[in-house]
Amino acid sequence: MRIGTYASHSALQILKGAKDEGFKTVAFGRERVKPLYTKYFPVADEFLVGEYPERELLERGVIVIPTGSFVAHLGIERVESMKVPYYGNKAVLRWESDRSLERKWLQKANLKVPRVYEDPDDIDKPVIVKFHGAKGGKGYFLAKDSRDFWRKAGINSKEDLKDVQIQEYILGVPVYPHYFYSKLNGELELMSVDRRYESNVDAIGRIPAKEQLELSLSTNYTVIGNIPLVLRESLLMDVIEAGEQIVKAAEGLMGGIWGPFCLEGVFTEELEFVVFEISARIVAGTNPFVNGSPYTWLRYDFPMSTGRRIAREIKQAIEEDRLDDILT
Repeated sequence: MRIGTYASHSALQILKGAKDEGFKTVAFGRERVKPLYTKYFPVADEFLVGEYPERELLERGVIVIPTGSFVAHLGIERVESMKVPYYGNKAVLRWESDRSLERKWLQKANLKVPRVYEDPDDIDKPVIVKFHGAKGGKGYFLAKDSRDFWRKAGINSKEDLKDVQIQEYILGVPVYPHYFYSKLNGELELMSVDRRYESNVDAIGRIPAKEQLELSLSTNYTVIGNIPLVLRESLLMDVIEAGEQIVKAAEGLMGGIWGPFCLEGVFTEELEFVVFEISARIVAGTNPFVNGSPYTWLRYDFPMSTGRRIAREIKQAIEEDRLDDILT
């Protein structure tokens, strides 16, 4: 049995964690990145060139760990039909990638969510415009009113809105807590927390306001990197309870979520946690914590990344003869 993943996103962490738990590892992807995983950071015992070399993966007995890059690269339909054992519940992918289903999930979990505008002409306060699917924030933009929306959207009619969600812009501190739900143990773990560094919205903040106006700069939210964050201790139960509610809601909606996931939201000045997205898999925000986080250190007393926690769950499933419980 080997653990493998697509060579991008959080593959370094996943493969390192698998090796720490005693697994042989396989990376697959573009030939150009092979040295990254075999030479500069030797975490892959074998590298297969190809976007999804199914036959070779099956021959090697690989369990694939999904990432945002893997899902975005192959597409949901192809992931759903893949024959290679897949860690996690594939059913969550459609709920994650369709913003209307995602919102239904968040509301079922009784989480505080931003208002969504179905009609751009109803926009009466600042909004952030998002597109379906995992694109790392690419293409998102702000609009202050309906006129500003139509000017920036690049579409000409309301019939073109099916792949767009218009969310109320919530002012606050962006917070991205990372969770792991063990289906084997029935336990939720808070793994780490990050915030994102996004281009060019974060870089614009370095330019004085007067010059921003003179330059007529437009914001963009493409994620460039991730910054570790440690929350006030009094806020931890807020994010833990939110994660518990997501897991409970998932049971009834799509048969459950297990393994890593992330809630994306903000804490307002009233210390209210408002959630606007869920990523139902490992996120790149866990990458600063290859050696663990303050939260995993409190629980494990040794380095525990999210990548290693995945491998540890698979190892437990093998020992207990319960692989069928966690693979789809």
